[in-house]
Amino acid sequence: MLEEYGKKRDFKKTEEPEGKPKKSDRKELIFVIQEHHARNLHYDLRLEIDSVLKSWAVPKEPPEIPGIKRLAIQTEDHPIDYADFEGTIPEGQYGAGKVLTWDKGTFIPEKITEKEILFRLDGKKMKGNYVLVKTGFGKGSWLFFRKKE
Repeated sequence: MLEEYGKKRDFKKTEEPEGKPKKSDRKELIFVIQEHHARNLHYDLRLEIDSVLKSWAVPKEPPEIPGIKRLAIQTEDHPIDYADFEGTIPEGQYGAGKVLTWDKGTFIPEKITEKEILFRLDGKKMKGNYVLVKTGFGKGSWLFFRKKE
């Protein structure tokens, strides 16, 4: 599951975790949103699903209130250890730039299919029920929004 992740990185040059898919001994699943200062500032949404962090790049600040929809482009899976990564990915490496934790907390899935993910986030900023819906526009294109309570 992490083959694509490993192919894109030279772990002798980056401090990103190599990681392997692994089951957590935690009772709760996690999410993290990382502010990524790469070529363009964006936010990486990562949800713990199937022993990895399923990941989406969100070009604008994540939606904290209902009614705001954001584009989310699915990217390669990341190891669970990536949830704790903060630092600078060196120039010349995939995703070069500064990575900071924007929000982190628990992830409670309600429904996970190939086209829709319904879930609850309980972080410092992101609290409530959220949806990721796959669109028909482009490979890996999803909409990310908060549901009305």
